[in-house]
Amino acid sequence: MAVPKRKTSKHRKRKRRSHLALSAPGLSKCARCGATTKPHTVCDSCGHYRGSEVLPRSADDLA
Repeated sequence: MAVPKRKTSKHRKRKRRSHLALSAPGLSKCARCGATTKPHTVCDSCGHYRGSEVLPRSADDLA
């Protein structure tokens, strides 16, 4: 069985794992109200998705 001759340094270990860093989620603008939302999801502020109303909102919620 292969056994490492020397301890792997922190620098070498972190350099090897550099591609595992987290990235910021992509955001898109709602075509109806202009609010920023995650892509392919219903807009939280107006309740629309791809031009149709999915979640009914009352006038009190929008104000």
